[in-house]
Amino acid sequence: MKRTAFFISDGTGLTSEALGHSLLAQFDSIEFEQITLPYIDDVEKAREAVQKINQIAEEHGTRPLIFDTVVNEDIRNIIAESNAFKIDVFSSFLKPLENELDAHSNYSVGKSHGIVERTRYKDRIDSVNFAIDNDDGARTRQYANADIILVGVSRCGKTPTCLYMAMQFGIRAANYPLTEEDMEFNRLPEVLEEHKHKLYGLTIDPFQLSAIRHERRPNSRYASLDQCDFEVREVERLFKKLNISTINTTNFSIEEISTRIMAQAGLERRMN
Repeated sequence: MKRTAFFISDGTGLTSEALGHSLLAQFDSIEFEQITLPYIDDVEKAREAVQKINQIAEEHGTRPLIFDTVVNEDIRNIIAESNAFKIDVFSSFLKPLENELDAHSNYSVGKSHGIVERTRYKDRIDSVNFAIDNDDGARTRQYANADIILVGVSRCGKTPTCLYMAMQFGIRAANYPLTEEDMEFNRLPEVLEEHKHKLYGLTIDPFQLSAIRHERRPNSRYASLDQCDFEVREVERLFKKLNISTINTTNFSIEEISTRIMAQAGLERRMN
């Protein structure tokens, strides 16, 4: 079965996407075509959106789904006229919350993702720059300023996890690749010894690691299953020996990996 899902917002659409993705992920048997319509902030754009939604409804013979975080009531009313099943985030959640709090919402566009405080924005930029500067063991002299240092074999997900934690949580995350030489001596590189309390290990299924490496270096020793199996086995042995907390990244998204590391390492996000 296939259905179309629209994420509609008068801002970036990130909130409607986040809610929609979380709900749609519960329906494994359905394939969703996902369309984001950001900045639907006037009546003309709303009517164009409705036309597109109705066209897809007619072509597919099923009502599209709409996840809507539009603030303006006139625009919401126009979208509500479309031939679709509509989940209006503001009317569904804000109204009951207003009743409970006995207060009216500001109904301001972009509140959840706007740059409200310059310090928060600076934290995000600084953290992303830190992750980039300290990727793949590039600048080990900055490890004293790191909140966490991810370690693991090449291509196990260290870099994207560091960048996600920087972007979403303001975490200063560095990463260091453990090499075959490190595994041969079954010890940490000297540069990591004094920062052992900040280390968090990433591991991965050897078959998946081999597939990932083949995309980068096809038919190489680096990508061979034997090499991947050896590296994963040895790095897991090192993590166990040194009592380093680990996560297997095989079946988790970057979002899940990052939030699990945050929780298990006891890290506090700098941005909400």
